[in-house]
Amino acid sequence: MESKVSRRLKEPTAKEICEHITGPRLARDFPRQFPYLTVVNQAHLLMLHKTGLISPDVAKKLANGLAQMEAEGPEAVELDPAKEEPYFNYESKLMEIVGRDVGGRLHMARSRNDIGVTIDRLRARSAVLNVLEALGRVRRVALERASKFTNVIMPGYTHLQPAQPITYGFYLSAVAEALGRDMDRLHASLARIDESPLGAGALAGTRFPIDRSVTATALGFSSVAPNTLDAVASRDFAWEAMSAMTIVALTWGRVAQDFQVWSTLEFGLVSFPDRVASTSSIMPQKKNPVVLEYLRGKSSHIIGLLTASLVAVKGTHFTHAGDSSRESMRSFWECAEETLRCLALFELIVSTAEPKEKNMLQHVRFDFSVATDLADGLVAEAGMSFREAHHVVGGLVRLALDEGKSANELTSAMLDRAAVDVIGSAIEWPEQKLRKYLDPIECVNMRHNGGPAPAELSGAIKKQLGSLENVLAKVQSTRDHFTAAHEQMKRDVAAIASQ
Repeated sequence: MESKVSRRLKEPTAKEICEHITGPRLARDFPRQFPYLTVVNQAHLLMLHKTGLISPDVAKKLANGLAQMEAEGPEAVELDPAKEEPYFNYESKLMEIVGRDVGGRLHMARSRNDIGVTIDRLRARSAVLNVLEALGRVRRVALERASKFTNVIMPGYTHLQPAQPITYGFYLSAVAEALGRDMDRLHASLARIDESPLGAGALAGTRFPIDRSVTATALGFSSVAPNTLDAVASRDFAWEAMSAMTIVALTWGRVAQDFQVWSTLEFGLVSFPDRVASTSSIMPQKKNPVVLEYLRGKSSHIIGLLTASLVAVKGTHFTHAGDSSRESMRSFWECAEETLRCLALFELIVSTAEPKEKNMLQHVRFDFSVATDLADGLVAEAGMSFREAHHVVGGLVRLALDEGKSANELTSAMLDRAAVDVIGSAIEWPEQKLRKYLDPIECVNMRHNGGPAPAELSGAIKKQLGSLENVLAKVQSTRDHFTAAHEQMKRDVAAIASQ
């Protein structure tokens, strides 16, 4: 018994290979690749017909056969691991429908290598568009919530220590800015995906007089890959998109970390509804933020997938190979799927996190995060250098801590004691002036130039929304272009079938 796909091989595929490689691969990949195999076959058929490389009669039979396969779906194909690949299983079914001779003519002037990378690009294109739209939904929710909470004062942190007063809306607008860059990076990757490798053959093209622009146009690509070896050897378009998705994962992971800390009893800054939490099997009081932990964990998972994809290619030759074309892409598909799931959960978290406004303001009044503003006030109204002011206010905070007082309990007398210790003279501010610089609301309102001042923040949010709409419009335009190309190809192939 010989191989089912080659007379070169005198033995059938080993059962271990069928069991551990081709069988699992077919079960996993064939249903997902089937629609892409169909459109790639139809585009190639259209090109063969237009260039006269096959007769009109053969083209008609193939067009009808492909239409029948598309209508019946992947379930109609009996998968055989001994036939190695999704492509050979697809071709075998087509030959059953149109005959061995006619079915075998479709493979003229191409290889599994250029078919495979074309499918990869088509799938990657669709995956990136889906992720971009999901990112857009999260960013929109973040901006809507930011607009709602522009006046909600909260402590801002550096090194997880109270730093300066901000607003919850300002925090969400910062997250939205990061998501905007995430979208820009991912959208930019589409340009590298948008090249048709079909016609590259195994690596050196073909001697047949094909027209690669026909298949590129039919599949919605704007250009053809100029070098046929590079076309089949490279998957950097996927690594670029994966890299962008990995940065997205870092964004949601860091926000999840903030929310988890802020939702603890010790911080008490945000709360979540019960529907996004779980409890303990033994401790009745527990309300655990499991979604936040899931998001953090998936950040690590996605970093691992990118690493696995790159390592799969490291050390491979610069040409087509199974590890560089299959194993590296397997991580990409998982990365895209996990990213979509996590973005849905991230949207849920952003939309349901509720700021505890009284607690937030109480924290700011207690935690000395207004200290920088007081130092700025000493520079502006007491004629100090900032370094002197910094030392005076640092001494004041030390004095208050030693006496067990909070920020809202500071007095002008305490400020004078700290000033005498540092510069040798008192400030002699009235209490009213001191209170102005210790008021967190005043501190926030005075921070413009990209800061949390509500008046400025509202304009920044509006600008971000405009940018978001612009990117989403480009995404929709791209999707519309692909849809139009697909529909036109279907009409062209149907015309061949009916001639």
